[in-house]
Amino acid sequence: MTTMAWTRRRMAAGRFWNQFRKQRAGVAGLTLLVVAAVLAVLAPVFLDEDVTSVVEGTGQKFAAPGVDGLLGTDESGRSILELIWWGAGTSLLIGFLAAVLAMVIGTLVGIVAGHFRGWFGALLMRLTDWFLVLPSLVTALVLAAILGGSMVTIIVAIGVTAWPSTARLIRAQTLAVEARPYIERSKALGAGHWHIMSRHVLPNVAPLLLASTTLEVASAIVTESTLAFLGVSSDKTSWGTMLRGSYDWNAASNGAWWYILIPGLCIVAVVMAFTLVGRALEVVLNPRLR
Repeated sequence: MTTMAWTRRRMAAGRFWNQFRKQRAGVAGLTLLVVAAVLAVLAPVFLDEDVTSVVEGTGQKFAAPGVDGLLGTDESGRSILELIWWGAGTSLLIGFLAAVLAMVIGTLVGIVAGHFRGWFGALLMRLTDWFLVLPSLVTALVLAAILGGSMVTIIVAIGVTAWPSTARLIRAQTLAVEARPYIERSKALGAGHWHIMSRHVLPNVAPLLLASTTLEVASAIVTESTLAFLGVSSDKTSWGTMLRGSYDWNAASNGAWWYILIPGLCIVAVVMAFTLVGRALEVVLNPRLR
């Protein structure tokens, strides 16, 4: 039975990849994400954390690209290329973990609210609606400011404000799944709440959850960059903190366009890549969109 199960999973994975690689935009986005992830993982191997120190800068202040570094330098003479390379890991890690936290909360609330349709489910949805009407950026800004500026704080602040839309999406899908005949047969055979939610509902909402998570990572990266630009950042160098630094040191007034443009382009490129992959996953996992 185990061998047959693994065989079916390999066949399903093969069909999934055959469908996904037909989505050229999705493949392009996935390639970019793989390159960004590999570079982020290799950053500690080739670079030292001293590249982010303002006292370790050895280049000329606001040197143009090619003069004192491939992508120029910042106000302290630090290499923009090294800062971009080192900050990639922070931005991607915050975006991924914040999205995972939001997906876990949203999935849990959505499945429970869809399964228990009485007062408890209604209470969860009213709580979801309350979070949904709150301005997520302002709420994350307040939470991050109160809890302090650390990477964990930023992840929690983004995660606990980004889950409501996922919860409503998963609840709707849960209601659709539990309306199917085999759920009634499972209940008739004595299946409990946990069995139905974990064995029947969760596997059916997992494809939708995968595509939603991919899109949520892009949103989390943008939110982290916005929070950093507004002055609430983690204690690590990220693309968002670089944009904040360019603003604080008047890079535009000093003609240091590279200090603003390069981190911004990196954010746009990665967010676009996640969006392309997410859209491709939606098409592959939802036959009605093919």
